[in-house]
Amino acid sequence: MDFTGRTVIVTGAGSGIGRAAARLFAGAGALVLGVGRRREALAETAGRDDAISVHVADLRDPGAPEETVAAAVARWGRLDVLVNNAGAAKIMPLAETTADAVADLFALNVTAPSLLARHALPHLRASAGCVVNVSSTYGHRPLPGGAHYAASKAAVEQLTRSWALELAADGVRVNAVAPGPTESEALTAAGLPAATVEQIKSAETDRIPMGRRGDPHEVATWILRLADPSATWLTGQILTVDGGLELT
Repeated sequence: MDFTGRTVIVTGAGSGIGRAAARLFAGAGALVLGVGRRREALAETAGRDDAISVHVADLRDPGAPEETVAAAVARWGRLDVLVNNAGAAKIMPLAETTADAVADLFALNVTAPSLLARHALPHLRASAGCVVNVSSTYGHRPLPGGAHYAASKAAVEQLTRSWALELAADGVRVNAVAPGPTESEALTAAGLPAATVEQIKSAETDRIPMGRRGDPHEVATWILRLADPSATWLTGQILTVDGGLELT
């Protein structure tokens, strides 16, 4: 996978899968714009790698998606890959559901990647580039107590398929990776107590046939494979990387 001379936007690059993807793209020769809300975390992702630039943005802000794409194009003059990785997990039983909580979740998980893709599209058409969305194994399996998170990821999967058909004639490919439970800060960021996080992790591990949670690097590797410039006939696919959880 050689990305020399290509430019990549990775959202949610401050930790987990996004951090791993940004570093792998840079290692494969790409110029990477790592996007996130925490400057310190993004700086840690970049380290001393000059191939990774950072862009601080809350993608829920109305102008942030357009500004993010503009920042990449202004820096490098082109855009080849958009990785829509930023997202939030939310445990929200039906009895506790509120309109604001649903809107906030969908603003980051569905609206932001949609607007990023919209503003990236002219540049992706010019470069015959691609979009890689990050869904979840819960985008196509139920999640009691987290139905709206699962629904937001189901939306990402339908966006992936629909955009793939819509943009095929333009030479723009759209695929998605759907990770299973992966080591990240998502559960803690969702506001869950440490004891609850450990309980959830243990329960998830018990259900995974391979007997462990995933590592961000394992998922990020497949993001690069979906974005690989040589994968010229692959579009509209949802690749589940979950240690066999989907089989149970």
